[in-house]
Amino acid sequence: MARLRENLRELIDCGLPTALEVMGERWSFMILRASYNGLLHFEEFLTELGIARNILSNRLARLVSHGILRREPCADDRRKIEYRLTGKGLDLLPALVALRQWGQKYGEEVVENPVLVDARDRQPIGPVAILSHDGRVLAAEELDLIAPEEIGLREDGSRSDRSAQFGGVSGCGQVARPPASQAAA
Repeated sequence: MARLRENLRELIDCGLPTALEVMGERWSFMILRASYNGLLHFEEFLTELGIARNILSNRLARLVSHGILRREPCADDRRKIEYRLTGKGLDLLPALVALRQWGQKYGEEVVENPVLVDARDRQPIGPVAILSHDGRVLAAEELDLIAPEEIGLREDGSRSDRSAQFGGVSGCGQVARPPASQAAA
């Protein structure tokens, strides 16, 4: 089986350029982190992040236009606007946590306070990992790029059972979700 390499000049055949177009600078991630921490209002972001008003306005508008946040009138004062995470915004949490963990691992004198923990057991979360279709943690050397029509075709020519794939995902480009039994455990 021939090994493929991504066409690095093509920006449309990969999700990374799309993601970077939306989130590829510091303030977008800092706003996203603040949203995960419960901030909702423009003035809260402004005060807590120490960001310039014009930059905040621009980044919030961009995050709304890309469906990461949504604007809603405040329930108790319809003149005020709340910025709430969408499902698309919540799907960025693993990327945000992975970047946070990387910064803690390689940053100088980074002390985790507060500590990000599992809400049930109150223990620090494990490292964000790349999972196979069946839940195995994969190292970089265990990854390959293949043509979509070769999904499930092993190097020895045999086929893997696509119906047993992680969370029922059988197509490429889909988000894998742990089975309900693992998510609830």
